[in-house]
Amino acid sequence: MSETEPGAAGRGLRALGGESFSLGAAVGGVRGLVETIAPGLLFVVVFVATGQRLVPSVVAAAAAALVAVIVRLVQRTPVTQALSGVVGVAVGVGWALTTGRAQDYYAAGLWTNAAYGMGALITILVGWPAVGVLVGLFDEGGPLTGGPWSAVGAFRSDPARRRRAVWATWLWVGLFGLKLAVQLPLYLAAQVAWLGVAKLVMGVPLFALTLWLSWVLVRPAPVPEQLRPHPGP
Repeated sequence: MSETEPGAAGRGLRALGGESFSLGAAVGGVRGLVETIAPGLLFVVVFVATGQRLVPSVVAAAAAALVAVIVRLVQRTPVTQALSGVVGVAVGVGWALTTGRAQDYYAAGLWTNAAYGMGALITILVGWPAVGVLVGLFDEGGPLTGGPWSAVGAFRSDPARRRRAVWATWLWVGLFGLKLAVQLPLYLAAQVAWLGVAKLVMGVPLFALTLWLSWVLVRPAPVPEQLRPHPGP
């Protein structure tokens, strides 16, 4: 549910249905974290170091994203997160080069925040809060683990679970709204360096915090010890 780390987001959302929460696993470990922040960090650093020149900045960002994919291909490790990063960087680079405005490197992210925030709000208004649906999808016994699709809406029959899912989804509405409130004025004022810093600070750290708070709200109840399966003698 975050535009800054799509690969990490996919992994992180699966944690909502788990009995325990691993921050490292949610963001893809140290490697995934580096792959997520490197393009944006290099864009800002090169932009400032070159006297606010656009082309070197976008080249540095694109190179960082491509290197992550190449390294994974050479090592024959999964490239999903790295590829999603390339797509995001490519959109930003293409947009900025088309308009000639460095701040447009971040324009797609602003639109994505607005879309995600509005989408999450709509799910609350129609009675299907997004976090509850995601838990049903990724939970053990849900459709993504071979269970029935009815499991997706199972939380709606339990008032307490439904209420927690609503509150957890409000956290995401707030996250996307906060990002827009901080970053949109910087974008409109063409404060590219500060916008880049805001994107980094409000990217993985806030994503991870919101994800953890969501998990605290909707985590499954622990199975009593007497009901847990035990290996035979």
